[in-house]
Amino acid sequence: MEKQSKKALLAAVAVLSGFSAFAQQGNGSAGINEATQMVTSYFDPATQLIYAIGAVVGLIGGVKVYNKFSSGDPDTSKTAASWFGACIFLIVAATILRSFFL
Repeated sequence: MEKQSKKALLAAVAVLSGFSAFAQQGNGSAGINEATQMVTSYFDPATQLIYAIGAVVGLIGGVKVYNKFSSGDPDTSKTAASWFGACIFLIVAATILRSFFL
């Protein structure tokens, strides 16, 4: 009879420890809400950073196009289109991503 009482006590301890573990976990919605808030707080600085990178790319592209134009290179329009396209892509991508996720 002593073996059965030890087994019953051990089973009761295991069940109670399992319940306490579940009680401490909660439903996790607070953690998910906090993670969502942290991720969405990064969008404004990231958008501003992408706009700044687009401005720098535009300035570098303008200088490169000016140098090609000044030297008489016939490939100036292709270079201007590619640099201008890169700037437009950065600005549009930042705007679309921000509007898509927020």
